[in-house]
Amino acid sequence: MNRTGALCATLVFLASFGPGAAPAADRSGMQHHASFVSGGVGASSQEDLKAREREFNLKLVFTLVEGNYVADVNVAIRDAGGRTVLEHEAPGPLFMAKLPSGTYTVSATYEGRMQSRKVSIGERLRTEQFRWPSNPQTDFPLQNDRG
Repeated sequence: MNRTGALCATLVFLASFGPGAAPAADRSGMQHHASFVSGGVGASSQEDLKAREREFNLKLVFTLVEGNYVADVNVAIRDAGGRTVLEHEAPGPLFMAKLPSGTYTVSATYEGRMQSRKVSIGERLRTEQFRWPSNPQTDFPLQNDRG
């Protein structure tokens, strides 16, 4: 990619946050004996979260089917008894939690479209990817440059 292409890509990325907006900061917290961190907007945030992976046993990654990362995903985690363990809006494409071992239902909602799945959590990191189809009204999927 030449300098002009790199500059254009950077400007498109920054413009996607709206006027005067900056990429969202990582967030962390604790709910019902479950610690969590989320974010991943920008290379430094992704590196910071990658460095912390060993602290957690559940990692969620949010993308469009085409591979673009998405943000502002509502996450809900319920235990086997249906009790809410954690609810959070992830400001970036990555979410990690440290949960007690067990079976959970993980739900992720992006633009009103919810996906749920059961996951078994142990001591080791388990990664789940949630993918949504793009919305041509709001999403700008990566284009395949193969000709």
